[in-house]
Amino acid sequence: MFSLLSDKLDQAFRRLKGWDKVRESNIADALKDIRLALLEADVDYGVARNFINLIKERAIGEEVIKTVKPGEQIVKIFRDELANLLGGEEATLNLTPPARILVVGLNGAGKTTTCAKLALRLKKDGRKPLLIACDLVRPAAVDQLVTLAAQVDVPVLTPAPDEKNAVKAVKDALRRAEGMEHDVVIIDTAGRQEVDESLIDELRKVSREVRPQETLLVADAATGQQAVRVAQAFHDAVSITGIVLTKLDGDARGGAALSMRAVTRQPIKFIGEGEKLDMFGPFVPKRMADRILGMGDIVGLVEKAAEKIDQESAMHSMTRMMSGEFNFEDFLSQTRMMQKLGPLEGLLGLLPGFSKIRKQLPEGALDPKKLKHSEAIVLSMTKEERCNDKLLIPSRRRRIAKGAGVTEIEVNRFIKNFREMKAMMSGKGKNAGLMKALQGMKNMPPMPKEGEMPDLSALMDGGFPDLEALTRGKPSRRGPGLNSAGGFGGLFRRR
Repeated sequence: MFSLLSDKLDQAFRRLKGWDKVRESNIADALKDIRLALLEADVDYGVARNFINLIKERAIGEEVIKTVKPGEQIVKIFRDELANLLGGEEATLNLTPPARILVVGLNGAGKTTTCAKLALRLKKDGRKPLLIACDLVRPAAVDQLVTLAAQVDVPVLTPAPDEKNAVKAVKDALRRAEGMEHDVVIIDTAGRQEVDESLIDELRKVSREVRPQETLLVADAATGQQAVRVAQAFHDAVSITGIVLTKLDGDARGGAALSMRAVTRQPIKFIGEGEKLDMFGPFVPKRMADRILGMGDIVGLVEKAAEKIDQESAMHSMTRMMSGEFNFEDFLSQTRMMQKLGPLEGLLGLLPGFSKIRKQLPEGALDPKKLKHSEAIVLSMTKEERCNDKLLIPSRRRRIAKGAGVTEIEVNRFIKNFREMKAMMSGKGKNAGLMKALQGMKNMPPMPKEGEMPDLSALMDGGFPDLEALTRGKPSRRGPGLNSAGGFGGLFRRR
């Protein structure tokens, strides 16, 4: 997500390197590049223009801190204003009883799935959610919500099979809900391919009947320039109180996030970053600003890991990896653990500087299908073979290839890359110094304390890993990094 915007901003910020003073003349070109980066990311023109004017006003009038390079200070200003544009502080739901949440949006944005995801999240927070199906337009919409409700184990109320009036349906459901044990009601509504008068009229009537504490607009992150018109239309009709951005795992632009928040003045409250029902979380503006700037989101990564990974098992695997005892059983355990966290690219995107590393990875290194192929190869091995790769003689490899549905060449490549990774992680082989170098990385920007300015020198000086030098086994002056044979990416590279 936001990869295009991140790349363009990285290019723009490199122009700021080496400044000794901040003047209107030398900031003009950099701001022009930033404005173009925002527009190419589908940020609304008016939003981009106002945002650039804010940065210019602050940059020219701000006193330069002696211990900070002027160029870095501009990046700091950009980061602060970007976080403000995205909402400033994290926004929470108003769940004052009777807590009713109306979910609206166009067809295809993911309203019904979002209802189930939100119900699951509220359930984990100790709430007792109740779902109401009120989409009487889209075929099978009611059945879909029933199926999803069963998956998250949340009760759902559905209308009569022949009911066509959404207002009557929701009125009847709310009456039935009075006799049920719940503290939050989530109502799924109908959408259309486009905002039209029939949709708006129906939503107005349903909203008057429900009188919701929260009206959440579900929007596809790839909406682009249409985002402003869609957000404004729904806000004018039913006064939305928050936005849920979906499909952020597949969008490379991200302009919708900036545009919708600026136009409606309503916060983005949640984001969906995958198809699984647990891939849903709060939108934290400051963290998102850091991710857009390539600074990652270590807090978000730790939260994901703490929720879905067995810490004891992970530490055990890491110890075995560093000692050289890592085998295919451990690899299988690690891959399954990683898959719980979601798509690999999205996970690595939470690491500082990954936008630079991504460009140097082999083609298809982060393709989840490749990981599945590798998993199939391991599953086609016997238990003895997984624990001792020296047993993998040619005849066994041919058997494994047939069992996994891949070629013998792919099996050979996978085993070779695994052995190289194992040697590297244990401090042996041609990249013996790499792990020590990784442990001593000094070019990663440290996590700043609240209100402090982060160290952005690595972002500006290109001080992140030089993979080409490490492939040759020689750490470069730019600092250590990940060899193409290292990590899971190395298991998929082509020879």
